[in-house]
Amino acid sequence: MSLNYEEIGLKVGLEIHCQLDTEKKLFCNCLTKLSVNPPSLKFIRRLRPTQSELGQIDPAALFEFKKGKLIIYEADFETCCLVEMDEEPPHELNREALETALTIALLLNAEPIEEIHVMRKVVIDGSNTTGFQRTAAVALNGFIQVENKKIPIEHVSLEEDAARKTGESGLTVSYRIDRLGIPLVEVATAPVINSPIEAQNVALAIGRILKATGKVKRGIGTIRQDLNVSIKEGALIEIKGVQKLELIGKVVEYEVKRQLSLIEIKNELKKRGLTTELIQNEIFDVTSILKETKSRIIREALDKGGVALAVKLPKFAGLLKKELIPGVRLGTEMAYRAMFAGKVKGLFHTDELPGYGISKEEVEKIAEKLKLTKEDAAVIIADLKENAEDALKAVIERAKEAILGVPEETRAANPDGTTHYMRPRPGAARMYPETDIPPIQITEEMLLKIKRNLPALPEEIINRLIKVYGINFKLAQQLLDSDKIHLFEEIASKVKIPPSFIATVLTETLKSLEREGFEIEKITDEQIKETFDLIDKGLTAKESIGEIFKWLAKNENANPKDALTSLNLKMLNEKEIEKIVLEIINENLDLIKVKNEIAFKKLMNLAMSKLRGKADPKKVMEIIKKEVEQFKKN
Repeated sequence: MSLNYEEIGLKVGLEIHCQLDTEKKLFCNCLTKLSVNPPSLKFIRRLRPTQSELGQIDPAALFEFKKGKLIIYEADFETCCLVEMDEEPPHELNREALETALTIALLLNAEPIEEIHVMRKVVIDGSNTTGFQRTAAVALNGFIQVENKKIPIEHVSLEEDAARKTGESGLTVSYRIDRLGIPLVEVATAPVINSPIEAQNVALAIGRILKATGKVKRGIGTIRQDLNVSIKEGALIEIKGVQKLELIGKVVEYEVKRQLSLIEIKNELKKRGLTTELIQNEIFDVTSILKETKSRIIREALDKGGVALAVKLPKFAGLLKKELIPGVRLGTEMAYRAMFAGKVKGLFHTDELPGYGISKEEVEKIAEKLKLTKEDAAVIIADLKENAEDALKAVIERAKEAILGVPEETRAANPDGTTHYMRPRPGAARMYPETDIPPIQITEEMLLKIKRNLPALPEEIINRLIKVYGINFKLAQQLLDSDKIHLFEEIASKVKIPPSFIATVLTETLKSLEREGFEIEKITDEQIKETFDLIDKGLTAKESIGEIFKWLAKNENANPKDALTSLNLKMLNEKEIEKIVLEIINENLDLIKVKNEIAFKKLMNLAMSKLRGKADPKKVMEIIKKEVEQFKKN
């Protein structure tokens, strides 16, 4: 079903975060690379929320604190120092990073701020050892044109990247702090985007400008998108961590469908006459009913000294199983709230029962105890009593929110474009000044120097690629949108292989292999350059490049020459080719007697089925023609 996004009142704002390719981190002299070595030390922290200058505590920070997480940080002195460990004050802000952020701001037509002030943004999910992220606005009030529409850029900011999560078990989370402190630029648009495809196009346009600077990092995890999505009668939802630009449209589409479904549920509950006052906070103990249950999950909880508790949700019958987006139902939303609030593994609800080992008789007994009518539903959780109670209180709260419609919240993006509950939306209390870093004046002299050295805009880069390398517009644009433009120019300047072939391999071939499930991110630039070098030297055929890349993706850090040996893709000499061609001719004498193009093509196809990746097709064609003529003469 196609949606009228204008009628729905869709508004989307984007926040694009991209790592800057600087030599040093934002507030110290550590290198901006991820470690490949085991950690040389570990330390443990518990993070707590702090009050703002007005004495307020941010709700998102409070929510993270209530999880009771124990955080283990992994470190090594190759990629981090005492600054990342929060054992030493931050150094002066990295001037290279600041100049790059200002360059990006000017390309986005934004107005640089006269004086840079670093702020602290409360973050206590463990991704920062300090309990806050350092961030600084560098420019305001910019704009870009996307398909004849002016998209306001609200601000361009410079901030430090977070630590990377390496594991989680129960209430313990592990983070590696090598990524912590890498400079990030954040570009935030106004919420003027009105369709999923427009959101994707705007993100793509900003991404092109970022890449045009030549000063942003490439690869998985170096660019991340956050979205703010709202519709009429819905709510403002913040969606964090969309990793791929091409996923943005789907994320927006799914969020719109989710909110529309929640509005339908609200309207249905209103029809049924439900108000928040009718939802009671009473929690029922149903342990005795389920003590002999065949449900493995409930049995395990009871055997560990837990209990089975339930709550009544009046008028909710049939609505908990309503699908909001693929794989996500209202019951799923309640389960996520329960898992976060009570640290439970999940829940059962009567819309899906009997099932999961819970019998019809047990369901009837629970219904009798809770005094359920045909219009009512119930949610059951088995765990330690305190955990189950906290989880069910969250379920009751989420049920009350369903009566009102769409609750404001922060959600995390899944790889398929769906989302899941993450935490409440942050408030204004999460920001306060950083007192360890002095303000930085942005002088006219500094801006003049940057303006004199502004990089070419995306349109200019595309025109240059077409003019210099003779490739078409489509390939030039694909290179610009990929992370391979600099690699392309380096390879094309060193080998005699047609640039259009190089560009096609770096864009279409690699994407095709990724769709087939090959982990192409494991193939390094050096391996790609070496593979083209082998082709250029005539050691393997152009047609073999796909097979070589597949092999390299499966054999991390291997040498492309080893791929030739392993896959038997070394080029054959002329005598070896002649021998195979003669064998094919002798096996297909009837084709020799037919003097037409079709017969020749069949011979060529038979030969290439054996020689593909081992011989140049032009050479094979020449030998076939020569041998056929020789055969006829004899």
